[in-house]
Amino acid sequence: MIEHLAMRCLRAMLGCIAASVLLLSAGGTRVGAQAVTQIPGDPVAAPIGKIAGKLLGSGVKAYLGIPYAAPPVRELRWREPQPLKPWVGVYNADRFAAECVQVLRRHNLNHYFGEEPTSEDCLYLNIWVPADAKPDARLPVLVYIYGGGFTIGSAGMALYGGESVAKSEAIFVNFNYRLGALGFMAHPQLTKESSNNASGNYGLLDQVAALQWIRSNISSFGGDPDNVTISGQSAGSSSVAFLQASPLAKGLFQRAVGLSGSPFGNADPLPSRAEAEKAGLAIQETLAANALGELRELPADKIVAVQRDCQLGCAGTIRVSPSVDGYFLPDTPVAIFARGRHNDVPLLVGFTSDESSNDLSKAKNLAEYKAAAQRLYGDRADAFLRLYPAATDAEAREMGHVAAREAMMEGRMRAWAKAQGKWSGSPIYMFMFSRVHPFSEGAKFYDDPASIGSYHTSDIPYWLGSQDALNLFRVTRDWTAYDRELSDRMLASLVAFAKSGDPSTAAAPWPRWSVNAEQLVDFGDDVLLRSMNSERLDFYLAGNR
Repeated sequence: MIEHLAMRCLRAMLGCIAASVLLLSAGGTRVGAQAVTQIPGDPVAAPIGKIAGKLLGSGVKAYLGIPYAAPPVRELRWREPQPLKPWVGVYNADRFAAECVQVLRRHNLNHYFGEEPTSEDCLYLNIWVPADAKPDARLPVLVYIYGGGFTIGSAGMALYGGESVAKSEAIFVNFNYRLGALGFMAHPQLTKESSNNASGNYGLLDQVAALQWIRSNISSFGGDPDNVTISGQSAGSSSVAFLQASPLAKGLFQRAVGLSGSPFGNADPLPSRAEAEKAGLAIQETLAANALGELRELPADKIVAVQRDCQLGCAGTIRVSPSVDGYFLPDTPVAIFARGRHNDVPLLVGFTSDESSNDLSKAKNLAEYKAAAQRLYGDRADAFLRLYPAATDAEAREMGHVAAREAMMEGRMRAWAKAQGKWSGSPIYMFMFSRVHPFSEGAKFYDDPASIGSYHTSDIPYWLGSQDALNLFRVTRDWTAYDRELSDRMLASLVAFAKSGDPSTAAAPWPRWSVNAEQLVDFGDDVLLRSMNSERLDFYLAGNR
């Protein structure tokens, strides 16, 4: 704990220096730092120790940068997260901790928020609590897991803030977990030194450790440890599926929300333990390290630089990802769900309408559309074209767009629902998000606003009520009254699901999804109930057999 307190003091010093530099560079004069508004009644007396946060202008209580596991540094690099001992004194949780070491993202992405401090000492979580919550309130707890392909991501990103959720009378928690080669590298020596005969998946084990911390401590903040909903987007959504599949997460959550990420359907298969260990040996060879001990001595940035990250180009780099390690994942999620051995809880899953792309979606005319169908489906191309008929160039472009969505993300999320529905008695709900952001005139990004549509991640500011984050540094969206209303409706459904396992509200009734009634709610320019095309979606399942 002494090390954590020392790091907290260092971050405070660096924060003051950075604030001074910003003021001086802007030509201003520093007349005084902004004081942290203390929360009446703090510190919270949690089992782990006393914790003080800060009061936000809305009245929401924020507890930021709380450690949930020992720092995974030095000899703890590439080890399972180790528990913390209760501390003495008061922990001041008034600012975000550093994000886990990672490759840097493009600066011209439409949801780029600037670089954050990075560190291997990164296993911290954040809690947003409603203004009037008391320790005995037993409020629903919504946990959010960020995406980023298991290579990038941060719980401190403004888009993932929990103030709006807390204003809706639920407790919101997010956390950092290890990424890339530092979070998922397997290695034969690591497997040998593990008491569980497994290596890799450290980032997923971090998620379990965070959920265990929540179960032990959240009641002190007014949360109900027996009513925890895990949610995530992209890699965070796949993490939700992995947690459903893992016996290590049993009893740590009671509901699950998956947003545009799934290991089911035609998703890339997870590597086996042997395949993951082979990638670890390739990392060792690339870094010219003679032994595991030497790898642990290397600077983290050198290790991260050798991993595969398709945002920066994949040639000559090494893929690191979750794997079937025999411990966190005893088998593939597909096999675990097929045997009914997953954590069976109410499930809400969905996707956005424009996040999937393949050769069909890129076809500009009828000839290119038919040629793409032939390349993708071979002797099944005629069957495909009967399901997705097109007689004109315009129809080909439209059908190509629909086919790409159904073949990819829609199909994967639906396959997750089908896998759960095979054995489950728990309700399942499905959605599609089709609203296109109202981009400001002149807004330019790497991902072109004119053609991006309802892109991957575009639903998150609506679900979390964090739309203003996208205008934090410059105006990029001209949010309309309807966008605000739609966000209110989606957030209300999310909180309703966290409370009861049913996302229905008075403003947005939501029927269950089942294999016999494949209905979803479409959040677009209107909120509509739509039927999924079971015959077309089954075409892709047949192709995977």
